[in-house]
Amino acid sequence: MTRTPFALLLWMSAASALSQGAPPPVRLAIIGLVHDHVGGMLPSLAGRADVQLIGIVEPNPELAALYSEKYHLDPRLFFTTLDALRATAKVQAVATFTTTLDHRRVVEMCAPLGIDVMMEKPFAVSMDDARAMAAAARKGGIQVVVNYETTWYRSNASAFAFVHGGDGIGDIRKIVVRDGHKGPALIGCSPYFLSWLTDPVLNGGGALMDFGCYGADLVTWLMEGKRPTSVFAVTQNLQPELYPKVDDDATIVLTYPRAQAILEPSWDWPYGRKDMDIYGQKGALRLPDGNSIYLRRGDAPEVPIPAPALASPNSDALSYFAAVVRREIRPTGLSSVEVNMVVTEILDAARQSARTGKRVELAADPPW
Repeated sequence: MTRTPFALLLWMSAASALSQGAPPPVRLAIIGLVHDHVGGMLPSLAGRADVQLIGIVEPNPELAALYSEKYHLDPRLFFTTLDALRATAKVQAVATFTTTLDHRRVVEMCAPLGIDVMMEKPFAVSMDDARAMAAAARKGGIQVVVNYETTWYRSNASAFAFVHGGDGIGDIRKIVVRDGHKGPALIGCSPYFLSWLTDPVLNGGGALMDFGCYGADLVTWLMEGKRPTSVFAVTQNLQPELYPKVDDDATIVLTYPRAQAILEPSWDWPYGRKDMDIYGQKGALRLPDGNSIYLRRGDAPEVPIPAPALASPNSDALSYFAAVVRREIRPTGLSSVEVNMVVTEILDAARQSARTGKRVELAADPPW
């Protein structure tokens, strides 16, 4: 069977959009291929009318060739620098799949050029980098989007609406978020990904950073942006032969004036999971996956409640980012810089707590 070249599919989708009178597609560049999540985005770009991939910046020729062959990408799509790509095409937006440490470099490079940026979670390796990116984005007038898989879970959106709706579960008292899998070395992550994901500098830590950010993001969103008053964390290294430099298991306790959140990020779960329980004064919600949600009130059995499909542009990362770039919407909630500044503060405090064995009290005023 003959495959249609990916570049041709991209051109066909853009031409289709123009012929139908739709706005021209957002001209998207990808920077970096060392983050395996890029393998989820590339196939979803083919056939879209709202986003057109115009180039990929990857300085490693071996990695560029690997992706070119795997996804049948025209070698002419690949460049070693953003400047080289911009010399041939106009770039409106960038999706970056670099190390977490490189997020700051990408934002500070794109901001003066007026290029909006979407990055994979977590936002930053440190509060210093988070502040620098927020400042660069403000100065350059660009939008920054932090992409979490869980942002596009219909169960999470339904839970937020239920918690903050009129009939809800009352004030939140406790949230428990569990995220992770068997670990990157055991689920088949590429060596390019594994080499930096398990590096304390390039990723900022191990499971605490990789999966703790999901819980911190969801809790901050559910708490409507409120910061915890304290953070306490314990980390372990249960597979030192695989992860000699970083933690692979963590428990993080966030204290609020009238609530508590427990985050359980781990590379030691026997299966992949991203689930959550939310307890309120009048009831509780259980979210076992991205599509299901259950309500329990009192001692009555739990019952399923609706989790309708998310409407575009809130249904997936590319639709959302395209709407942001066109200034049809502004990043809010789970994807926003504002929420992810709090996430970074939580992760910074969690690492400090795990290192010292002490609870970290957060200042009344945010450190940004």
